[in-house]
Amino acid sequence: MPRVYNFSAGPAVLPEEVLREAAEEMLDYRGCGMSVMEISHRSSVFDEIIGEAEKDLRELLGVPSNYKVLFLQGGAYTQFAAVPMNLMKNRVADYIVTGQWAKKAWKEAARYGKANCIASSEDKTFSYIPDCSDLPVSPDADYVYICENNTIYGTKFKTLPNTKGKDLVADVSSCFLSEPADVSRYGIMFGGAQKNIGPAGVVIVIIREDLVREDVLPGTPTMLTYKTQADAGSLFNTPPVYGIYICGKVFKWLKAQGGLAAMKTRNEEKAALLYGFLDQSRLFKGTVEKKDRSLMNVPFVTGDKELDALFVREAEASGLVNLKGHRTVGGMRASIYNAMPRAGVEALVDFMTEFESRHPAG
Repeated sequence: MPRVYNFSAGPAVLPEEVLREAAEEMLDYRGCGMSVMEISHRSSVFDEIIGEAEKDLRELLGVPSNYKVLFLQGGAYTQFAAVPMNLMKNRVADYIVTGQWAKKAWKEAARYGKANCIASSEDKTFSYIPDCSDLPVSPDADYVYICENNTIYGTKFKTLPNTKGKDLVADVSSCFLSEPADVSRYGIMFGGAQKNIGPAGVVIVIIREDLVREDVLPGTPTMLTYKTQADAGSLFNTPPVYGIYICGKVFKWLKAQGGLAAMKTRNEEKAALLYGFLDQSRLFKGTVEKKDRSLMNVPFVTGDKELDALFVREAEASGLVNLKGHRTVGGMRASIYNAMPRAGVEALVDFMTEFESRHPAG
């Protein structure tokens, strides 16, 4: 069967070049006589793999020298607990709730201290990003938290919030490495790899060194203490070896594409193609305020649930898969991450055009 265009929000499409290279090395990685799946995380072979991965990630993002890069397990969801456990010295944190994942992180933080929701877009089903230029940031807040790109609802912070001097913590899972970022503006940025970087099973944490400390909340598990992981170079326990290996290959692929500035241009062009169609369509409608639209996740609807379901079925039969919207919102969602080629977006727009001709609005 030929490869399909995979619009899944995660686990998501990976660069075909990366998959082919990994396939060639599956049985014997660079003459070691073993698969990467079989090598020890204590071996010199893996030491080189993780070292190169970190070096390339630092180069891509311009990570300052006073930041640690950690390759961990547990996905972004585990970080919802790890962040307050490590940072809540005053037992107070402020959360900007712009989607389900930020809401879940806010509720998790409330288990460990006072978690304030200082802004939210839930009043309009998370279809916009609230004005964050002058928020009621708590004087004693240990940090301000955002989910920078909202995978389910398709919104993106185009301007980082004014945290009034407090450390910014950001879940960047679904926009990680989609465009340049100034890492120095964050205390912590973290993201699950399965959306835009690699396979499920890896979460990457980039944390400023002064936040890697011993005075964490009492009862914080050893595995969730950033200092434990940083001191061990992400090797405190057996890391997700194969996942890190694939992430490393994606980093090299990104560098070969011209880096993050080039990826931003490509992503903007793909998104413009799809949003441009939605804006003139008589049948399909986007669900996000234009100023806050994500480059990565594009939700849309017809307004008829049965027609939405028919569209998803027919699209899959045409090799355009995983377009069903998240179960909490319905409709459709096209995730067009770095590895989604322009040809995939063009194929989707062509199919939508043809579908619309058979199902005119009204």
